[in-house]
Amino acid sequence: MTDDISERFPGEGVAPTLRTFAAPKDVNINGDIFGGWVLSQMDVAGGVVAARRAAGPVATVGIEAMTFHRPVLIGDEVSLYATVVRVGRTSIRVKIDTWARRGFGAETVKVTEGLFTYVAIGPDRRPRPVDPEGGAT
Repeated sequence: MTDDISERFPGEGVAPTLRTFAAPKDVNINGDIFGGWVLSQMDVAGGVVAARRAAGPVATVGIEAMTFHRPVLIGDEVSLYATVVRVGRTSIRVKIDTWARRGFGAETVKVTEGLFTYVAIGPDRRPRPVDPEGGAT
């Protein structure tokens, strides 16, 4: 990706947007966690942050970039950190970094990163403007 994304783990003092565990039911034929499972967790984390920023429902409209750096393993504690990087008229772009803590140890590795775009939606399920100052219009 072209964005300046830190390779340093955010640390214990920074709360992730979402934290979950990789389970045997999510494994692919290679014995690693299926990339689609990781992608779905990223979409959930990004959607949480985008919905907060939009002050209402959002829909995923695009994934501009997605990079898998390392596999997620069964039993990994997976932490996702999502940050709004841009707000448009109806859209919100979110950077998502995914880290895994291996087993019961202290080793943490960055496993994925991506840029997701969400659109604020109104009651009619159509795009609606997002307040540039921080709420829905």
